[in-house]
This record gives sequence, C-alpha cells and structure tokens, in this order.
Amino acid sequence: MTATVAPPLPESRSGARWNRPLLWLTGAAVILTVISGAGILFDDRVLTGVPIWLKPFKFAVSFIFYAWTLAWILALLPRRSRAAEWSGVIMVGMSVIELAVIVGQVLRGQTSHYNMSTPLNALLWSAMGTSIMVLFIAQVVIAVVALRQRIPDRPAAFAIRLGLGVSLLGMAVAFLMTSQQTADGLIGAHSVGVPDGGPGMPITGWSTTGGDLRISHFVGLHALQALPLLAYALGRWTGFAERVRAGLVLVGGIAYAGLVLLLTWQALRAQPFTAPDPITLAAFAGLAVLTAGAATAVIRGRSS
Repeated sequence: MTATVAPPLPESRSGARWNRPLLWLTGAAVILTVISGAGILFDDRVLTGVPIWLKPFKFAVSFIFYAWTLAWILALLPRRSRAAEWSGVIMVGMSVIELAVIVGQVLRGQTSHYNMSTPLNALLWSAMGTSIMVLFIAQVVIAVVALRQRIPDRPAAFAIRLGLGVSLLGMAVAFLMTSQQTADGLIGAHSVGVPDGGPGMPITGWSTTGGDLRISHFVGLHALQALPLLAYALGRWTGFAERVRAGLVLVGGIAYAGLVLLLTWQALRAQPFTAPDPITLAAFAGLAVLTAGAATAVIRGRSS
C-alpha cells in the first residue's frame, strides 16, 4: 500500500500576520552581522584570545535564525494568542538589551559576559543576566501556548513543541555557566577546568583543552530549527505516512535532548569536545544505537 505524502510543513494560518517586532529583530540582526563581520576584518583588537568582534558576530547570526523561527511558529499556530504575541515582543526587547550590551562592551574594549571588574561592567552584566531570564520565561509562555493548541500536521506539531522544549534546555545550560567558579575564585565562565580564552576551535572558539558549556548551549538552542527541518525533510523526501513521520520526529526530538545532556555532562567533566574519553564515546554510541533502534521500530511498524 503506497502512503500518501502530506505537505512537509503546514503553512501559516489564513490571514495570519507575522509578529513584526520579531521580523524587525531578524533584520537588525542581519545588519549587525554585516557590521560585526566588517569589524572582524578591519579591527585588529583581540579579546579573550579571539577577534573582539567575533562575539557580536556569532550572537547576531544566532538571533537571525532564532527571531525568524519564532515569528514563523507564531504565524503557524492555528489561533492567534495574545500571550504568545506579547511574549514575542518581550523577547525582542530582551534581545535588544543583550545585543546592545555586547556591542557596547566591544566598543569599550571590555568583555560583556561575567565581567564584574568595575561597577559599570557589573551593572551591564546584571542587565544581561536579567534579560536572559525574562527571555527564557517568555519562551516558556510560547511553548505552553504551542502545547495547548492543536496543530493539524502531527510531525510539525511534534517538531515545534519539541524544538521549543529542547531549546529551553539549551538555554538552561547558560545558567550553569553563571555558577561556574573560575581558577581565580570568580563566578561565571563557559569553560570548565581551564580559564576562558584559552586554545579553542576555529570560528566557534570552543575550548580544546577543557570542557566548554557553550557547545551544549549552542546545540540545544538550535533544536528550534533542527527539528522542524527534520519534519520538513521527512515530508519532502520520504513516502512515509504522517503517523510514521510523527513517530520519527518524536524519536529525533528525544535523541536531540539526550545529545544536549551528554554534551553538558562531557563539559562538566572538564573534557574537551575534541578529545572524548572511552566513557564519553560509549555514551554517545549508546545514544546512537538506541536512536537507530527506535527509528527502525517506528518504520517497521508503519504498515501495522
């Protein structure tokens, strides 16, 4: 029996208006990407071992995808939700504060994260920390709204809900960073077992000599894009029925959450991502085997 392929991802509800503040944030992040990219090329200052404009560049690129994806999700919901729409507006405000502090500190030649060296730097870091907490809560509201509404396409529904949930897990890793104790007794660091700013991977700067919580933070955040793309790929390039595709997205989402937890566990053990020990390799292999087994079971059960 040949399965009928449903549309890969549902379109936005009829007459839906995309959240304009989130689209404005997307556009602003594009502009900041260009500016910070130019800064990397033409400003030879180095901070914590990397070009001083690299941090705003990475954050700007991340916000392009983050803001646009959230705008798409809000337009996709079957019913307009005031709570979700206002949460999107609040997230824009908090994102602007975070980006403004990052860029402002670059202009001052200062680090933005965990910088308590002067009262002004401490105030700016406190503002960033507060904005991140409020942004987290606003995304929780959107996730609850998405969980309560009935999205007709089941694979897309699973992808959106799991994407929002796993990205919240990735955000939560940032709270671990704020409680990390550095070698000199200060609180707040993304590296574990080594000082921030040491040898790192190209572009990302992730530590190659110790653990780095930014890895699981990054991977978790981008579940928001990865899982809807998985749903799209299954709908576009397979002949699986909707039930099977929904099951595969569910398996993928659970596996993705497991990956975020494993990467966090590896980092907290002060172990570089590029140098996993046998225990870490066994854990990743176990996750891969369980995921492959669950996916195979879902596919084999498609005709039952």
